[in-house]
Amino acid sequence: MSIYKSLLGAHKPLQFVKVLTWTFLLLILGTNLMLSVFLSKHAERVLLEKQKEFGLLLSENLSHQIFTRFTLPTIIGYGQIQLRNPEQFTRLDQVVRTTIHSFHVQEVRIYDPDLRVTYSTDPNLVLRTGLAGEGVKRALTVEEPNFELFSKVSGLTALLRIQMRPGTVVLRGFAPLRMERSFGPGVKNPVMGILEFSQDITEDYMAVVNFERLVYSSSLVTSLVLFLLIISILRRADRISAERQAEKEKLMAELHQQEKLAGMGRMVAGVAHEIRNPLGIIQSSAELVLKKAKADNHPHTRIIEAIYDESRRLSRTVNDFLDYARPRQPRQDEVDLCRILEQATVFLEHECGERGIRLAHACPDGTMVRGDRDLLYRAVYNVLGNAMQALPQGGDIAVDVRPCQGPEGAPDGDWLALDVRDSGQGFDEQNLDKMKDPFFSTKDTGTGLGLAIVTSIVESHGGTVTLTNHPEGGAVVELILPAIRATPAETPPTDQAQP
Repeated sequence: MSIYKSLLGAHKPLQFVKVLTWTFLLLILGTNLMLSVFLSKHAERVLLEKQKEFGLLLSENLSHQIFTRFTLPTIIGYGQIQLRNPEQFTRLDQVVRTTIHSFHVQEVRIYDPDLRVTYSTDPNLVLRTGLAGEGVKRALTVEEPNFELFSKVSGLTALLRIQMRPGTVVLRGFAPLRMERSFGPGVKNPVMGILEFSQDITEDYMAVVNFERLVYSSSLVTSLVLFLLIISILRRADRISAERQAEKEKLMAELHQQEKLAGMGRMVAGVAHEIRNPLGIIQSSAELVLKKAKADNHPHTRIIEAIYDESRRLSRTVNDFLDYARPRQPRQDEVDLCRILEQATVFLEHECGERGIRLAHACPDGTMVRGDRDLLYRAVYNVLGNAMQALPQGGDIAVDVRPCQGPEGAPDGDWLALDVRDSGQGFDEQNLDKMKDPFFSTKDTGTGLGLAIVTSIVESHGGTVTLTNHPEGGAVVELILPAIRATPAETPPTDQAQP
């Protein structure tokens, strides 16, 4: 039993493998997700840096164009810059618009050192105060450019949108507007004001979003493929483990069966020595006394007859024990299975007629098997006897011999199946797997060795015994035996019915 438990326990490590595999799967999913987030954020940073570099170039170009095309000519022509003058404002507006043309610049503002709007592409904002943000103040304080990113949607919302309207994502740049005239080495050019410009980078941001979608979808597909691969491996491992477990259970069942046989053999040897010979004397003596009592019409004839019948029953029980515990090695003769079936049906013909049982059999000619005639006859007889016991109120028994496929794992060759079907109640489904076990019986007076002996005989010939219930009712016992390859007879199969 300890060996059996250890063999069953061999299946448990697979549970640890499952847990470990699922853990690895979660780690891979988490790693892929973090890698995807890192790549997407890196792409956003690269886009922002590129846009900042472009913004710096744009601010430098715009500052240069304003100084060379507006500041110098205005000072030379007018003596001073006064943007209230429509001509000066128009000239500056032309310089700015021609410079930012086709660069997706939404708005340009110029703040003076007092943070007042001195110029804007939106004329309504000119001379207004209180519009300078932190970026303008920072650029005026540190005299260095800086940028701010403004988005009307979150990163998750952007992933779910197919398209985004222009102006959804805007990069604002703030750069000092300096004079380009040199005032000596080591001296910074004075700041005339702060230049603020807003760039629409929605299209470029959408390209990054598409890249993020590609990264996330690739990660998801990769994880899904890995998941399916692991699941297939697990299922295959489960199937292999289940097959091995079934083989181990079958092996243990065979070992238990062998132990029972060994114990039975030792027990029956003592029983045969101590009981069989005295029982034979009792049976023969009871038979002689019974004959004399019947001849003399003795009043105790019924008692003597009961003693004789019980001694015969006990003798059959002892013989069953001997046959099961010490099965003999079958001979390897050429045996006609139809001839054995015919002999068994003829022998049972009278009893079937008395019990109202209709016995019919169909067997083609030339159904030869290699085996022991006496043992095969005993097996067929026992199966027919069990079928008759299943019909206490009468009924039908049908026997059919036919070619069939060999049992699983059997060598290639020709095989014959002898099917015995009765019209009784059939096997109990709950006990179907125990019906061939020794000493298991559903009858009050049975020894539980009938089907066990049949199974032992058939398996000693290399065959198998299968027990099933017919869909239309009744039990079916199938004996599968190896056949001898022979030329079939020309006469067709015949059906013989016994009344």
